[in-house]
Amino acid sequence: MTTEPTHEAMDTTLVQVTGGHPLSGRLPVQGSKNIALHLYAAALLADVPVVLTSAPDIIDTGVCAQILRRTGAQVTFDDGRFTVSSPSDICPAIHPALGRRVRTTAVLAAAVLARTGQVAFPYPGGDAFCPRLIDRHLAAMQAAGAEVIAGDTGIRALCGARGVRAFTVDVNTPYGPSLGATVSAMLLAARAHGTSLITHPSIEPEVTETARFLAGRGVLVHFNHEGLHVSGGGWIAGGTFAVAGDRIEAATMVMATAATGGTVHLDNITTTDLPEGLTHALSEAGITLTDTPSGGVRTHLHGPLRAIEAATGPHPGLPTDTAPQLAAMLTQADGASLIGEHVYSRRDTHVQGLRALGGDVTTTGSTIRVRGPVRLRGTQVEAADIRAVTALLIAALAADGTSTIRGMFHVRRGYGHLLPNLATLGAEITTIPGGH
Repeated sequence: MTTEPTHEAMDTTLVQVTGGHPLSGRLPVQGSKNIALHLYAAALLADVPVVLTSAPDIIDTGVCAQILRRTGAQVTFDDGRFTVSSPSDICPAIHPALGRRVRTTAVLAAAVLARTGQVAFPYPGGDAFCPRLIDRHLAAMQAAGAEVIAGDTGIRALCGARGVRAFTVDVNTPYGPSLGATVSAMLLAARAHGTSLITHPSIEPEVTETARFLAGRGVLVHFNHEGLHVSGGGWIAGGTFAVAGDRIEAATMVMATAATGGTVHLDNITTTDLPEGLTHALSEAGITLTDTPSGGVRTHLHGPLRAIEAATGPHPGLPTDTAPQLAAMLTQADGASLIGEHVYSRRDTHVQGLRALGGDVTTTGSTIRVRGPVRLRGTQVEAADIRAVTALLIAALAADGTSTIRGMFHVRRGYGHLLPNLATLGAEITTIPGGH
């Protein structure tokens, strides 16, 4: 089962990486972190037990299991099987301390509100690379008939005696449709009698997989030109559902091997599971991905890496969760690359660490410029969110000498076996618990 490091472990665990070795080999891809976190919330709606297979063995899985248990649900997690049995009398609260440790707090709260007609929950936690608002989540709760009261430490939402009702809500934001709010609205609609309409919905895999999960449990879900229609209010079945492969982990392994001049064969994922924006960016940089007859994806390098211009965007665009790793890889590409951030207001917490390693990386507004190739050199670096730490790890693997990286706790929040997997590919990595 997943165990959780203490905050002291988060602050003091160090990793030493000796770079300069081409990485190559074959690895399985874990179940998607981001998809799984939304499915954990959706499982709370079912009237009978749900089993999610291929659930990732990460810290956030353990945190979500604890949150669901605090609502009264019976939860087990063993060998990739996340089992949820929800009681009829769910406790209408998200545990304050636990809720501040994950980003999907508002989605979990929407599931509880859908089941009980009321919920109290803290403001979300998770990565803090920029302000991340939950106003569209709250708008969905209000549209479903809840009175929403925001305080200094958290939020309370309360429906009348009839519980949530069918509704219409717009989940669009200045940066495009809100993924999380789309899922929150779907979960509310699944328990509301009648048909709800979600306009400008996200079509990220987290949304489409949650929709597929609900449809398989008897909820009527369909997309058309108006938006996402959800007809709920009836019995929600249980059963088994497989978590899709993690496209972000797959991209991370492709970029890590390419940055060192190596290649990788990834199992449990296909090229159709990867968004077009990602495969296009990799192709422009000189990396071709092909499906293998035995299953999986293999990378091919076509000479030295090339500089590219790319921008993150909603699916099927370049995922924002791959932009820091892409910047690290592009330090080894020939020319000046530009990466625009179009999902969040900015995402540059990895830039300082890349510079410390010798990268020629600058930020102008929401655009990052990377000039390469440069000779990176090992040093001490630190970051405080999952993808930023992963970017520093990729750069350290490409660097001469030994780097010491602080903040690896965050990697365990999103990657179940990243360090062992990299070691399997030939990386020289040492973990130092309790370092100073």
